[in-house]
Amino acid sequence: MKRTLFTMLCLALTAASWAAPRDMQSPNGKISVAQSDKGYSIRFEGKAVMDLADVGITTSATGQGLKLQDISKPRRIKASYTMLTGKKLRPSNEGNEYVCSYTDQGGKPVRLVLRLYNDGIAFRYELTGLKDEQLTGEQTAYRIAEGTRRWMQQWSDGYEDFFPLSTTGKGRKQHWGYPALVEPSDGVFALITESNIERRQSASSLRNEGDVELFRVWPDKNELKLSGKWNTPWRVVIIGRLADVVESTLVTDVANPSQTKDIKWIQPGVVSWIYWAYNHGSNDLNIIKKYIDMAATLKLPYMLIDAEWDEMKDGKSIEDALSYAHEKGVKPMIWYNSSTNWINGAPGPKFRLNKPEDREKEFAWCEKMGVAGVKIDFFAGDTQATMDYCIDLLECAARHHLLVNFHGATIPRGWQRTYPNLMSTEGVYGAEWYNNLPVLTNRAASHNATLPFTRNIVGPMDYTPCTFSDSQHPHITTNSHELALTVLFESGLQHLADRPESYLSQPQEVQQFLSGLPSVWDETRLVDGYPGRSVIMARRSGNTWYVAGINGLDEVANLNIKLDFLPKTPKQVTTYFDSGKADSPWTIRQGTTVPTAVQCQPRGGFVVTIKN
Repeated sequence: MKRTLFTMLCLALTAASWAAPRDMQSPNGKISVAQSDKGYSIRFEGKAVMDLADVGITTSATGQGLKLQDISKPRRIKASYTMLTGKKLRPSNEGNEYVCSYTDQGGKPVRLVLRLYNDGIAFRYELTGLKDEQLTGEQTAYRIAEGTRRWMQQWSDGYEDFFPLSTTGKGRKQHWGYPALVEPSDGVFALITESNIERRQSASSLRNEGDVELFRVWPDKNELKLSGKWNTPWRVVIIGRLADVVESTLVTDVANPSQTKDIKWIQPGVVSWIYWAYNHGSNDLNIIKKYIDMAATLKLPYMLIDAEWDEMKDGKSIEDALSYAHEKGVKPMIWYNSSTNWINGAPGPKFRLNKPEDREKEFAWCEKMGVAGVKIDFFAGDTQATMDYCIDLLECAARHHLLVNFHGATIPRGWQRTYPNLMSTEGVYGAEWYNNLPVLTNRAASHNATLPFTRNIVGPMDYTPCTFSDSQHPHITTNSHELALTVLFESGLQHLADRPESYLSQPQEVQQFLSGLPSVWDETRLVDGYPGRSVIMARRSGNTWYVAGINGLDEVANLNIKLDFLPKTPKQVTTYFDSGKADSPWTIRQGTTVPTAVQCQPRGGFVVTIKN
């Protein structure tokens, strides 16, 4: 009897050693995760952030339902690396890694690797012993209570929509794209996204059919039969105060390091862009020359020749355009159709990149002709086949020293670290839409003041900013608002969308600003703001700080500029403000005093450059 009791006690203690909820913490102790029902609860400084209400992943050989066996002791991990683009050139982070060991219904092991960083969490599933199995679903679900403030975008394959403020999970369709920003309590924010898409993986999004509070991770189509080892991408939740979230580099912290050895040729920069004002301008050599001349005048390193360059008018050819660019000392870039999504009725060139042998031939020709980079457009969403195709393009482009800009494509998920020739990605409702619909005119200011808190956090964003004149549909943001976007919106290739005559008619100080505009930042600070209302950002390039702010409202706003982290005695300060006068819209001053507040015009903005 005593032996039986002793045995039962030992079994109970053994079970308690793993079954008892264990608090997992970030190194700084601010973020904690605790086992809760079928998932985990997430807290920041003791405040509830959200529940990871369910976990799990299923294949054709397993059913739903995981059984937790053990949670490991924490292992300290550190990330310290160098970027060629982004909000910070030398990111660093540290976290505690826990391995949550599960078994599925058939007894096969499933590892949930959970990392708690100082600015968020990242987790992924790791499977072993797969035998020609297909993925059939993922059970991961975030619970976001109705009434919680959130900024979420309805999913589309090009990730082009607004991030409207809402307090409900109900939408036109219950399908949402990353990133998703929520404010679970006053001053505490969480941004949901993912990172590190590898071969044999699809990207994912969020669906909340049925229960509007339960946002399930929904991997896109993956028809591969998997054997051996396989893991999901990292599911990422950036957590903290608004500045913690905006300044975070967690998306690249968990991405695979680059294996590219030769990187000297990778040079971010500012680009003159032809499409916004002339939809079909890239088939006209005379219009192309205007943009090349503008780039040369403003000392911009690059000019992008967009769609239809394979159908040049008047007997001219793309070789003529490339030759003219080289004569002017401007590096040309050219556009391609990915030929995977919009094909019929779409512009060309098409079907030059899909087959490996054709892609090698085309990119070798680009390299021979002195093309510096390629913009590739119209991708087919988040599927595994599309992700592998994008990786093929990035790797082939790197072999031929070509920078890459993906358009009509999904958002960045850490590839900017793994493949440093990826300079930018569209995946945003940007200024190009002034060309398409009138909807941006009245919503652009608020939208622009939301993007630094949502889309641009996760990676470079080719919004194509800074338009002083009008496209097909007018804009009602001010000149200083537009200038500020070139600093607020981070992109390794910053495409200036307006007409040459518009830029070249601006005051000399504005032209000089554009000539010296960095597209690489040593560090980034959020100074102030709130999604949709206003944003003030400070970015440093060398010894110069660029401080930019915009008003997202249709009324005057008083914006405070708190720059306690800057030296007290700058050598030179240049300010660009709105004058409020239609005939002379600029107020530009130089001195050594940094403004502490700005009365911003409706939909207005400002820029301050501070040289130390």
